[in-house]
Amino acid sequence: MRRASCHLLQCMSTQGICRTGTDRTNQVFRHSVSLKRHLSLSTARQQVAPISDQAIEAFTGVVGEKNVSRAEIIREQHGRDESYHPCTLSDVVVWPRSTEEVSQIVKICDQSRIPMIPFGTGTGFEGGSSGMKGAVTIDLTQMDQIINFHPEDFDVTVEPGVTRHALNDYLRDQGLWFPIDPGSSPSLCGMSATSASGTNAVRYGTMRENVMNMEVVLADGTIIDTAGKGRRTKKTSAGYNLTNLFVGSEGTLGIITKTTLRLYGIPEVMMSAVCAFDTVQSAVDTVTQVMQCGVPMARIEFLDDVMMDACNKYSKLNHKVTPTLFLEFHGSDSGVKGQVDLVGEIAAMNNGSDFQWAERTEDRNRMWKARHAAWYATLALRPGSRGLSTDVCVPISKLPEMIIATKQDIIESNLTGTIVGHVGDGNFHVFLAVMADDPEDVKKATEFAHRVARRALAVNGTCTGEHGIGLGKKTLLIEEIGREGVDVMKLLKQTLDPYNLLNPGKVFFMETPEV
Repeated sequence: MRRASCHLLQCMSTQGICRTGTDRTNQVFRHSVSLKRHLSLSTARQQVAPISDQAIEAFTGVVGEKNVSRAEIIREQHGRDESYHPCTLSDVVVWPRSTEEVSQIVKICDQSRIPMIPFGTGTGFEGGSSGMKGAVTIDLTQMDQIINFHPEDFDVTVEPGVTRHALNDYLRDQGLWFPIDPGSSPSLCGMSATSASGTNAVRYGTMRENVMNMEVVLADGTIIDTAGKGRRTKKTSAGYNLTNLFVGSEGTLGIITKTTLRLYGIPEVMMSAVCAFDTVQSAVDTVTQVMQCGVPMARIEFLDDVMMDACNKYSKLNHKVTPTLFLEFHGSDSGVKGQVDLVGEIAAMNNGSDFQWAERTEDRNRMWKARHAAWYATLALRPGSRGLSTDVCVPISKLPEMIIATKQDIIESNLTGTIVGHVGDGNFHVFLAVMADDPEDVKKATEFAHRVARRALAVNGTCTGEHGIGLGKKTLLIEEIGREGVDVMKLLKQTLDPYNLLNPGKVFFMETPEV
C-alpha cells in the first residue's frame, strides 16, 4: 500500500491540496474533475491489450496448469451472473487455492496492469461479476474451508468458496445457524461483498451487521485483516471501521479471502404461515401494522397475484392466486404462540384468509418453496428470457403506496413481471422476464426499473436494498448519494486501487454523466 499512498499524496500535492481545515475539503471536491480524468485514463489503458503469454505463464507458476483456463466455454461460464447484462468474457480464468496464491496473482496483475474480476458463485443480479476484455477472472471457489469455528462464542471464519447452505449444514449438529438468507446459496464472502440480506433481515439484519472481520487482498497484493488479525469481538471502537468499508464494496476495493461471521442459536420453535388477501393494499397494510405493533417477525414476505400464479405452476403448488404474505415466527413455545395470535388478529382485520400453518421442518420447507423459487418461476413465464430485478427499499410507512404504484406501472407498461419482497424492512423487488437479445425489450424494462428506483428515492428510500450497484445502477447511485458523496467514493477507490484494476467499471462511472 506504500505506493498507493504515495500516489495519492503526489496527486494531492500537484493539485495543491496540502492544506488544512475546511479549505482542504473544498479543494478535494474542487479537483474532482482531475480525479475523474485520472480514473478514465486508467480505464483506457486497461482496455488496449490482451493478457500476454508471459502473464499466463506467471499465473500458471502460482496455481498450476490445471487451475488456469483460456477455454471459451469456461470464460463464458464466468462472464455473467443471473442478470440480463450481456455475457462479457475475460481473457483467462484462474483458481487460487489460498490467500497467498491470491496475493501472488494480484501482484502479477499489479505489475502488468491487468484488471481483475473476483468471482464466487455468480448468483448476483447486477452484473457485478461480469468479465472484461484484457482481464483475469479470479474464481475463489476452491478456497472452501470452514476455519476457526468457536461455538461457545457464536462466530466462525470461512473462506470464499463456502456457501450459506454448506455452512448451515456444518453448523446444524452444534445447534447453531447463520440466518442471512438471500434465497439462493451464494458464497458467504460474495454476500459480504454485496452487503446481501434476504428473507430473515427483518429479524437478524443484513451482512453489514453480521460480518465481524475480513481478510482482504488489496490491489497491490497486500493482505490485511480489517479488524486486526484474529479479532472477533462483538463490538469495537478501534479506529476507522474498515470492515464495513469493504462490506458492500463489490470487489472494487479488494478481494475478500476470509470473513468472520456472527452465529445464532437455532430457535426452540419455528412456525411458518401463508395468508391470502383480497388486495395488495390489505396485504401491505397488514405488514405495516404488524411491524408497528413490535412483533419480532423472523420473516414477512409479500408475493403478488402474478407471482403466486407463477409459483404454483413452477413448483406445482396450489396456493390461492391473490396477494399473499409468507410469515415465519421464531422463539420459545409460548412466545411464538403469542406472536401467532396477534398477527392472526391483525390479518383478520384486513380480510386475510386461507391461513396455512406449518411447524415441522419438512412442512415449512415445502411452504417456503414458492418463495425461494420465485426468480426462476418468473423466468418460466417467458421461456428464453433473462431476469431483471429491481431492489428498492423505502421507509415502511411508504411501502403501501410504493407497491401499488409499481403494480400499476407493470400493467401499464405491458411487462411480464412479478412483485416479491422482504416487506418487513421496506425492501421489495420486481422480477421482470426480459428477452436480452431484444434491445427494445431491454430498454423498456430498464426504463421501468429506473422509474421504480426514482419513486423510491422520492420518498427517501434507496435504489438498492441488497443487490448492490454493479453495472445497472451507477446513474442512480449519483442521484441517491449525490455527486460529492460519489467523488469521496472515487477518492477511496483511487487510494486503494490507483490503477483501477479491481472489478473496473462497477459501482460508479469513471466520468460522471449528466443526470
